[in-house]
Amino acid sequence: MDDRRDAAFVLGRLLETLGQNVQTTQDPTAALEMARRTTPDVVITDIAMPDMDGYELAARLRQEPALEHVAIVALSGYGQPSDLARSAEAGIDFHLVKPVSLEALKDLLRSLPVTFGGV
Repeated sequence: MDDRRDAAFVLGRLLETLGQNVQTTQDPTAALEMARRTTPDVVITDIAMPDMDGYELAARLRQEPALEHVAIVALSGYGQPSDLARSAEAGIDFHLVKPVSLEALKDLLRSLPVTFGGV
């Protein structure tokens, strides 16, 4: 989930090359609805988005009982200690700062309790 279509597309394609089933959107409200319908294992979101930021998206995801297991990852240009604290408060499990390396992303996916094929 990124408000920039090109960034969401590139990240989605990268994750697909790692064997992941990926759905992308630039609209946080659509992302919330998509998560309700598909119950993903992981949601990767930017923080800075119009209408609803990544903090609010994470907080809303955490209010959904069916989505309790979802690992929420912030992938953001915001990396100050206050940003990381705010992520944790919103229910974000991991906060990666852009630009993130492919290895860091793969390591994170490998560390999650769900099985990711191809990573």
